[in-house]
Amino acid sequence: MIEARWDIETDVVVVGFGGAGCAAAIAAHDAGARVLILEKMDADAAGGSTRVSGAVWFDNQDPERAAVYLRSLSAGLPVPEPVVRTWARETARNSDWMRGLGIEVGLAVPAPPEYPDLDGSDAMRGWIGVEGVMGGGKLWAALAGAVRARGIEVRLGTPARELIQHAGVVTGIIADTADGALRVRARRGIVLATGGFEGNPDMVRDHLGLPDPVVWGTPAATGDGHRMAMKAGADLWHMSNMMTLPGLRAPGYTAGFYTAFPHARGYLYLGRDGRRCCNETVALGHGHARIHGTYQLFPVEPMHILFDEATRRAGPIVPGRDVLAVSWAQQIEGYDWSSDNAVEIGKGWIQRADTLAELAPLIGMDPGALEDTVARYNAACAAGSDPEFGRHPRTLIPLTEAPYYAFASAPLLAWSNGGPRRDENARVLDPFGAPIPGLYAAGNISSTYSRCKDGGFHIADALAFGRVAGAHAATH
Repeated sequence: MIEARWDIETDVVVVGFGGAGCAAAIAAHDAGARVLILEKMDADAAGGSTRVSGAVWFDNQDPERAAVYLRSLSAGLPVPEPVVRTWARETARNSDWMRGLGIEVGLAVPAPPEYPDLDGSDAMRGWIGVEGVMGGGKLWAALAGAVRARGIEVRLGTPARELIQHAGVVTGIIADTADGALRVRARRGIVLATGGFEGNPDMVRDHLGLPDPVVWGTPAATGDGHRMAMKAGADLWHMSNMMTLPGLRAPGYTAGFYTAFPHARGYLYLGRDGRRCCNETVALGHGHARIHGTYQLFPVEPMHILFDEATRRAGPIVPGRDVLAVSWAQQIEGYDWSSDNAVEIGKGWIQRADTLAELAPLIGMDPGALEDTVARYNAACAAGSDPEFGRHPRTLIPLTEAPYYAFASAPLLAWSNGGPRRDENARVLDPFGAPIPGLYAAGNISSTYSRCKDGGFHIADALAFGRVAGAHAATH
């Protein structure tokens, strides 16, 4: 009998111990199922992107307006209406669900909408976080505590490898352990919550078109769940959607650093030809920016970021943990950026030269082109108007104080959004729109967002559809 080949039997298997995985496991357990979590990483690195993210969810107090906003954000790439309605309803329940777990939550940031011109943006009232705090790993710690309080078994360092199907039904999963393959039977269902594919260079090139990005979050997000689901017959949706940021690659570190320049505006984004490539202060949404009147994925091309001594002295170009306690490099690898950027310049992460002509060859640019670019920009600053890119006069800070600094900025890839297509019950669908029995997906492996997304939306989605997936798997 096939049952005799199983090493372990349970009701629901959750693959991934991040935000979506924790929510799914808790919901399945509370619906009466016996649950097992399989996690690829060890204790020091578990938690997925949730552990190193801002860990806040948007304050959805009006599901009807939230649904309008999601439709506006998805313009041209519509999300199925049943998914929209479930998303709007369940994201509005996130805070009460957290409180029901005994977790204190409160307003962390009274954030305005990132897309204020879109219909429904009034639904965005701010970001809610554990203890009213953004970042610092508090959300994942609280959810992991709720998992353990329920006695749910978590097997760390146990990467899932392949789904097992019988007569078209997903009945189990094979995972790797130090002692060999582990075959786990799931009597009711399997929830894939393995995160995105941003850590898989081949998938990133094929689906996102980025040749050499720097990863911002967990290195565990290598598309494991995507491949398992595809082999089981899953269709895919919005695989080209993502969130990128300007960032810096640091030798010896797994992940890159988000260069936000929180203390100064005296910097330029330069293309390979030494010319400015955009409005450097364009409002960055979570992966999109308004450029030439439309919302576009940004950044998607490698560039160099240039600044001068005044900007160097103004403060760290990378927000410190006291300001923004996020990212893998800071939260897990424990790097603290220096207050005046001097340490990183000394390490060679940032190039330095006394003149623009001397800096240009260090970053592979023509000296004349670089000097001309800065001269034109400084003239725009003096005139109080940027005819090239329309940068706001208040942000036109000239670059006049030597020495000068620059670093290469490949797009910093925070996370991918696409994956196995799923329905409003978080069931994975095949290319004909039929559910694959026994298979669910939640979180960044199969984000709801086809196009634009606002702050706190990814965590909200992970909590909402994690709960949906776990509850449905437990009761069906």
